[in-house]
Amino acid sequence: MKNPEDSQIPAKSSDKSGHQGHWERLRERFSKGGLSGFHDYEILELLLTYIFRRGNPKPTAKELLNNFGNNLASVLDAPVEELCKIKGIGKEAATLISFIPQLFEAYQKSRWDLQESICSTESAVSYLRAHLGTQRNEVFCVLALDSQNRLIAIEQVQQGSVNRTAVFPRLVAEVSLKHRATAVILAHNHPGGSPTPSGADRQLTKKLKIMLTDLDIVVHDHIIVAGQDQYYSFAENGGLE
Repeated sequence: MKNPEDSQIPAKSSDKSGHQGHWERLRERFSKGGLSGFHDYEILELLLTYIFRRGNPKPTAKELLNNFGNNLASVLDAPVEELCKIKGIGKEAATLISFIPQLFEAYQKSRWDLQESICSTESAVSYLRAHLGTQRNEVFCVLALDSQNRLIAIEQVQQGSVNRTAVFPRLVAEVSLKHRATAVILAHNHPGGSPTPSGADRQLTKKLKIMLTDLDIVVHDHIIVAGQDQYYSFAENGGLE
């Protein structure tokens, strides 16, 4: 009986003139210029060369895109069990694919020291993108700061659906007091794309500012991030006055 894992058996030297040569050209191209100029299917193909030891991963890479909206992010965000339904993708390959977004998030987080000062909107946005940029659902969190605006902790307060999360002010207060914050930055993401605040976002911001001010905790900002390149700052737009 044929072993279903045969496609992942290490290649013999005789494969060198076939697909192996193509894999090496892909890797050399990446080594010289990174992923610049790569199509989405080529990025997946390159990734799969580290799992597939025999055969051609290009059809599988294209099949992944076809089944997940022709979008690289959708493939990387797909559940392992859904990835395993694609012909040629076993548990090992599916696990590697789903590992990539979490690896990126961990990498971004590791670049920050928890005692880094959040001294500008730009530094806050950069930090938040590392924490919220790969989230698929809307998440609300609190950045607790000390009197020198050094980051004490970041804590998730609520998580909701793709486009909505319910935030309970009491939980925001509890998190802020637990970390003995003298100031906070409130933040959440809009996975759908636009960082423009909703009416509910504006009302919540006003309510939280009043409540935290009564607790002698300064609200420096409420920032909404969308993807890796868009954000909205209430402080920059007069929303905390």
